[in-house]
Amino acid sequence: MVVRTAGDVRLHTFVSSFTGTNIANATHIVESRNCLVLVDGQFLAPYATAFRAYADGLGKPIDRLYLSHRHPDHWFGLGTAFDDVPVHALAETADFIRDHGEDSLADHWKLGDLLPSRIVVPKEIAAPGEQVVDGVTYLLDRVTETEVDFHLTVKLPELGVCFAQDLLYSGTHLYLTQHLEHWTRVLEELLVSDYDLFLPGHGLPADKNEVARNIEYLAAARQAISDGLTGDAFKEFLLRRYPERRCPGIFDIYLPRLFGDSRDY
Repeated sequence: MVVRTAGDVRLHTFVSSFTGTNIANATHIVESRNCLVLVDGQFLAPYATAFRAYADGLGKPIDRLYLSHRHPDHWFGLGTAFDDVPVHALAETADFIRDHGEDSLADHWKLGDLLPSRIVVPKEIAAPGEQVVDGVTYLLDRVTETEVDFHLTVKLPELGVCFAQDLLYSGTHLYLTQHLEHWTRVLEELLVSDYDLFLPGHGLPADKNEVARNIEYLAAARQAISDGLTGDAFKEFLLRRYPERRCPGIFDIYLPRLFGDSRDY
């Protein structure tokens, strides 16, 4: 758990294991004077339960949880520990979970007891724009075609804080998609923005140096693809180029989708 202070709020970051089934999933809490706002709900049941216990231990009610996108490592935990919390998500994310949530759960059957007992479909639609919760201004934005087709970012403009979630991977290998060029442009905009603290979807809180490193990583991946590298050769290239980055297991998740036709559940 990492705790930082920004203005009158405290920011809590809860990160799961960097090894094994987990890929350093990062979920966050904005603690204001009277309540909590959460960002994402963890992946595996034990981590979701621990994240909820930590939130409850702060002694303030949870006003809402913002769900960033449809990848299950961010919403599986809702069915384990957050089914009583109002979940706000983009319409496309809510629709996907409603239509494909059970399929996604079935696809991960090998995880056994680590899976949630039920699917929670977000009922609150998060539209781009400003929302004020307990005196804190939240700026919501809908970003398309990056690490996922539709992504919700949550920013605290008055505090210079951006919950980038899976737009940014902090100290870990990235989950790559076909949209590397557009994803790069989105990160370049963050690099010149007024925000200076970035809360990722994987790994620890970061600054603009990590944003720049993600841009360079995407450039290297694009060049490797242009040079004809695929599959294991592509993986080995990135592992050798970035030996300091953790969670190499992510390659086995995305490579079939990047170079094949496996469904993205």
